[in-house]
Amino acid sequence: MRFTQSELAAYRGAVVDDLIGDNCRLLFVGINPSLWTAATGAHFARPGNRFYPALYRAGILDRLIDASNGYAVADREMLLRRGIGITNLAPRATARADELTPDELRDGTQRLLDTVRTVAPRVVAVAGITAYRTAFRRPKAVTGEQDEQLAGAPLWIVPNPSGLNAHDTVDSLAAAYRRVGQAAGILDAA
Repeated sequence: MRFTQSELAAYRGAVVDDLIGDNCRLLFVGINPSLWTAATGAHFARPGNRFYPALYRAGILDRLIDASNGYAVADREMLLRRGIGITNLAPRATARADELTPDELRDGTQRLLDTVRTVAPRVVAVAGITAYRTAFRRPKAVTGEQDEQLAGAPLWIVPNPSGLNAHDTVDSLAAAYRRVGQAAGILDAA
C-alpha cells in the first residue's frame, strides 16, 4: 500500500493506540506516531524505518515484520507473545518528530509514567536520545541504561530507528536492542 502526501496529511494529529499486552516485558517508547503509522495503525510502519529489521537482527523476533501495510494478525500476536509493548511520548501523529513542541514531549513523561505504573514492564526503552533529553529535562543524558528507574522499571535510552537517524545502522540498532532484550529477559544474556 502506498499513500499520497495528501492522503497522509489527513492523518496529521491522529492518535494511535498503544500496542501493549498482558505480559509486557519490554516497553519501547517512540517519540510520536508518524503519519504512515497513523494511516496503518501499526507502530514504526513507515517504509525505511529500521525498528523491525533491528529487532529481527537482534534475535528478539523470530521473523521479520513488515508493518508498512499495518500489522498482520500473526505479527501482532508475535510481538505480544514475546512481551514487546510499544507506546509514544507524544500521542499525536506528525510528518516529522521535530514538529512537536518541547512541552508536548515533557507532557508525555506523565503519560508514560502512568503507563509504566499500569503495565509494569521489566524494562522501558526510549527510542531517541534527543527526545529523551527534552522530555525528561536531562540535557547531558547518553544512550544506554540510565541511573534512574521509571516507576520501578530499569530505564534505557536506545537509538531512534527512523531512517532520518543517519548515526545508526540496522546493525548498531540491533546491538542496542539486543542489550535491552537481554535486560528484559526476552533474550539470554551472552
